[in-house]
Amino acid sequence: MTVLQRLGVFLMLLFTNPGLRAHDEPLLTPDQLRTDLRFIQDSIAATHPEPGFSSDETQLRQAYQQLATQLQQPMTRDAAWRLLATLNPVYADAHLAITQPDPYGQSAAHLKAGGTFFPYEMVADAAGTLRIRAELGGETSPLAGAQVEQINGVPASRIVAQMLERLHGDTPAFRADLLSTRWPFFYWKMFGGGAQYRLLLADGRQLRVPAADTMPAWLQGRNSAKKQFHFEQLAGGAALLTINTFAWPDKRQFNEFTEDAFRRMRDSGANKLIIDVRANGGGNDDMWIDGVLPYLADQPYRWASTYRKKVIKGRESASEKLGDIIDGEIGNWQQPQPNNPLRFQGRTYVLVGRNTYSSAILFANVMQDFHFGKLVGAASHVRARQSGGTQNFKLPYSGLELGVPRLIFQRPSGIASPVLVQPDIVLPDDPFAPRSLVEAVQAL
Repeated sequence: MTVLQRLGVFLMLLFTNPGLRAHDEPLLTPDQLRTDLRFIQDSIAATHPEPGFSSDETQLRQAYQQLATQLQQPMTRDAAWRLLATLNPVYADAHLAITQPDPYGQSAAHLKAGGTFFPYEMVADAAGTLRIRAELGGETSPLAGAQVEQINGVPASRIVAQMLERLHGDTPAFRADLLSTRWPFFYWKMFGGGAQYRLLLADGRQLRVPAADTMPAWLQGRNSAKKQFHFEQLAGGAALLTINTFAWPDKRQFNEFTEDAFRRMRDSGANKLIIDVRANGGGNDDMWIDGVLPYLADQPYRWASTYRKKVIKGRESASEKLGDIIDGEIGNWQQPQPNNPLRFQGRTYVLVGRNTYSSAILFANVMQDFHFGKLVGAASHVRARQSGGTQNFKLPYSGLELGVPRLIFQRPSGIASPVLVQPDIVLPDDPFAPRSLVEAVQAL
């Protein structure tokens, strides 16, 4: 679908769904919106070392030109996002994206004001299939697995397609996984709210379901250490280390957690370690370099082989001028700790999946390239060659957020193929039974 066609869909949504028109929200003028669009282009040009790394530059230039001519009427911030975010699939990189600011804060304010969300957590795929995963917030639903054919009389495949046209990420499959994780929030931003929803299921059932006033699951537990990382000893001498983020603010707390986990593995005689980073969207590399690899590495390693960077304002030096694009090699090798009394010497498996990204991909690359462990999971949806050093900007008038990477890293081996992360052991990963992949690895 072209940007012009997307605009037509957007206008239809805007004027047919009163839930999208927040009358108390100030309107942005066309001139302000065009200024925001120019700001997006200028920020990327000043920051990104290689825009063609992920996007087709001809297609992107055409998208900019079309958008510039279509910003002809006042609109709210959410309406501006629905239009400007059509650039996200063209960017095709989850680090390069136009996004809503502070989803948690917006959602909390929405609920406090009496607002509601779509009543279910969902699973969508790139083909437009939509199924119920759980009740809103993550509680088990008797409808789990049911395929939804229509929502309020609109084909679910059309709704999914319209939402995917605004989501960010490396591949269509990645964007579908992102939509699945954040469905209630994106549905609200795309179609507004309602008191109830009419659902037509694939088995012919027709339901009228009230909206829910619960915080969506992906926004819950973001400040809870127990939800972000935990350790479990399994039957048969196996252990499960779940790490859902490398962006934890208290590094000492994380390091104490991993040290305790490896101590318990030593004391129990565990001979198989399963590290689950399927929900890990990344963070800081030093979290896993200092908190995980000291117990696993048996040879020197580096987290990437080469880099390409753009010298941005504030990063200039006598040898690196503002705007320079510099290619270099990563020369900082981390050393193993063979005398570490907690070093694990059994078999290690790393579960990668739908939401593994950024620093978690760098971690997976290191584990695979240096044979510290085997990657396990479904076929990957993200690049092994990752962008990084993301700079965050606020659009001057809409207040939407723009992320732009200033670095691109090649995996430690330097091998460019396959482009996408490829697990050593490919196994199905059922979104309705995530524990099944753990059990499959236990049986290896």
